Amino acid sequence: MSTVPLHDYLAALNVCLGQFKISHLVAVILSFVVSWWCYVPLHELFHAFGCIIGGGQVSRLEIARIYGADFLKGFFPFVQSGSAYAGRLSGFDTHGSDLIYLLTDFFPYTLTILIGIPLLKSVSSRNTSPLINNIIFGISMPLAYAPFISVTGDYYEMGSILVSRLVALLVPSVDPERWRSDDLLKLIEQLLFSDSVRVLDISVVVTSFLFGVIMIFATYWVGTVWVGFIVSMKKGIRGY
Repeated sequence: MSTVPLHDYLAALNVCLGQFKISHLVAVILSFVVSWWCYVPLHELFHAFGCIIGGGQVSRLEIARIYGADFLKGFFPFVQSGSAYAGRLSGFDTHGSDLIYLLTDFFPYTLTILIGIPLLKSVSSRNTSPLINNIIFGISMPLAYAPFISVTGDYYEMGSILVSRLVALLVPSVDPERWRSDDLLKLIEQLLFSDSVRVLDISVVVTSFLFGVIMIFATYWVGTVWVGFIVSMKKGIRGY
């Protein structure tokens, strides 16, 4: 499974390079940019939707203006225009539930499973024009590989939720929030300049990161299972 994401990328790329033209390269770049521009605010909204569906509350979702924050404010009262990040769910209440917290973090990656990976894999299996394949390839990449981009973000945070909860059960005196963050690099900086940094901090952060990596590949695996289900359903319909 560890090489499947790379294999899928190379397989799709090989198809796109089979009849290479400058216009195809332009199509990949433009479709990638448009896909990224649409995906970023959708990703952040799905964080909010995950929290709400789980039973939590959302009060502030920051989205950079370039990604249409001013437009989205007219539909979602919790959206605020402007952010130090492309987007960030900075105001939400999970009512102390780690399950709601995990759902909040994970919900955007249902787009990876349901849409991104099927689109990516379809490039190497569909019999359509090279131009269409290149457009689909460009569209699929931000969605299919979003978990890998978020290895120090959402997936670290999901790993830290699980690991810190286990540590808190074993050592009730510790605060699990100490190791939870959607920005691993910022967290490391804070811990390094803390007067009370401990071996436990390093152990929990490293373990949380590794758990996050495992969850990334697990997410991709679920996406491949979903693709297999779609293919089997199509075959069943054709056979019927």
